[in-house]
Amino acid sequence: MRVAVFGGGAWGRALAFALGHKNSIQIVSRQDLTPLLMPLNKDLVLKGHEPITQCVLQEALEADLFVIAISVQHLRAWFERAKLPPHSRVLIAAKGVEIGGCFVSQIAEAFLDSQNICYLAGPSFAKEIVASLPCALAIHSNNATLASAYASCLPTFIRSYIHEDIRGAEIAGAYKNVIAIAAGVCDGLELGQGAKASLLSRGLVEMSRFGAHFGGKMETFLGLSGAGDLFLTANSVLSRNYRVGLGIAACKPLATIIEELQEVAEGIKTTKAIVQIATRESIHAPIAKELDLLLEGKNPLESMTALIKR
Repeated sequence: MRVAVFGGGAWGRALAFALGHKNSIQIVSRQDLTPLLMPLNKDLVLKGHEPITQCVLQEALEADLFVIAISVQHLRAWFERAKLPPHSRVLIAAKGVEIGGCFVSQIAEAFLDSQNICYLAGPSFAKEIVASLPCALAIHSNNATLASAYASCLPTFIRSYIHEDIRGAEIAGAYKNVIAIAAGVCDGLELGQGAKASLLSRGLVEMSRFGAHFGGKMETFLGLSGAGDLFLTANSVLSRNYRVGLGIAACKPLATIIEELQEVAEGIKTTKAIVQIATRESIHAPIAKELDLLLEGKNPLESMTALIKR
């Protein structure tokens, strides 16, 4: 199977590597990925697989399946530029909410038929994927046949589950980044494991309540796409959003934190987007709203104390 991956960031490269165990992979990026692909290709070739090749957009459009690993805040503009053919079959691997309050599925379905779209969810880190460490992921879609096609493309070290709850999965995947930033602040301030456990459990309730408002299923929030992804992202320095929280706790300016990351932390802008939606829809979202104030400059200790005392 020929698979084209759009997006040359850490996550896009990791997915290209994983998919390269069973498929012919092309990756599209604005930057030259040659030095970053070399170790991945060395591993793939040693295992008897084809190396990942970088190509231009028009060449990639000839592939059988597409994987989109583009930052959510740039996803709409990317679709407008890419002009994917109407029959395109895509797996979207982006997690977030667009500023202004649009979910990823709303963006994607403005350009493609919903039957041709799948959404990747669940707990995983790019660094662990490229180390071929085992994990389990969920593929959500209204088209079970297409979801199965993508599942069959994954390597043996990734266990896949197929579900239909698109809205629940995308809200869980976005909201957990918000909670992960708050968790990083909590740990950075050394508030203790009790405070952290309280934050995560209440965060899970908050994102489940938010998701239920839009028809998300409770089992999604209690499964891989929700709790699984939340527990991973909120407890490891491999998480960019968690590291944002650590930086905030250290009273670093947000601009400095972003510069030091050198990668996109979707939770920063997703927090703002979720607060916009929560305000518009009158949804109780105290953690997201407090984190929004924190990202705008509120004192970290005052902010976390306000949450704990709620």
